Amino acid sequence: MGRMPNRAYYSRRTGQNLDVVRLDLSRLKDLFLATYRDFDDKGYFVEAFGQDCQDGCIQGYAGSDVERFMFQRIRKKNLWPISEKVGLYSEEDLFDVIEFLFDHIAAPQKTWSHGFDNACAHYGDFDQAAGRSRFREDVSVLLNDYATGFEMSPVGEILSRDRGYETLLDAKMPPSTDAMNVAARVEEAVRKFRRHHASRTDKREAVRLLADVLEYRRPELKQILTSKDEADLFNIANNFGIRHHTSKQKTNYDHDVWLRWMFYFYLSTVHAAERLLNKGKPAANS
Repeated sequence: MGRMPNRAYYSRRTGQNLDVVRLDLSRLKDLFLATYRDFDDKGYFVEAFGQDCQDGCIQGYAGSDVERFMFQRIRKKNLWPISEKVGLYSEEDLFDVIEFLFDHIAAPQKTWSHGFDNACAHYGDFDQAAGRSRFREDVSVLLNDYATGFEMSPVGEILSRDRGYETLLDAKMPPSTDAMNVAARVEEAVRKFRRHHASRTDKREAVRLLADVLEYRRPELKQILTSKDEADLFNIANNFGIRHHTSKQKTNYDHDVWLRWMFYFYLSTVHAAERLLNKGKPAANS
């Protein structure tokens, strides 16, 4: 039987169960540990970290000292072995370890057993893409219900979720064939803004990327916007120190509040502009 889909059931889909499903850090760590052990028991980390066997220890590509291998990549001590250390993890530790595991998971395509009563299982023909996909799916279910909500991106980065903006954040841009590659710029901006513990500089850069997209499209937008609407779009970024720096700019505003507002304002505007500009154009494969 195949894997059952991870989906939200009725009360969560209809918004009746939001308060009930919020996880605190302690509960998230418990659920993560159960998820990690499930993948570990099925051989998903054997290629990287090896395994114990009746015939002796079998090393993975991380070598005999997995703790050192992890330290070299995360630059933190006391994270391995996960089953022993997870109770002491901070939120940042946990998220670092989850991203680290994403990088080193692989689904075994072959299994065989030997030893007394065939008790020793072995694994081979590892599929990294399949392992990452399954790990991301299972972990994102937990992250989505933690605190204000998080998820894991297709490249293994943990990103924040702003509730109420999911449709906008998940919306796909029309395909880009222009020199700027608008779709890639927008994707980069979203990733910068949503990255876990993104700095104020990261968020300002995300807004600037979106403003740059509109600046690039400005000649075309002139054809579909009034001159006042067109000017207002760029005055916001220019007057709040996002793009051009001048002595007249406002700098004493609440950055966290206003950067968030500007990001979603520009993101929705870019989506609207791209769809307006693509309206009536022939499909790329027609």
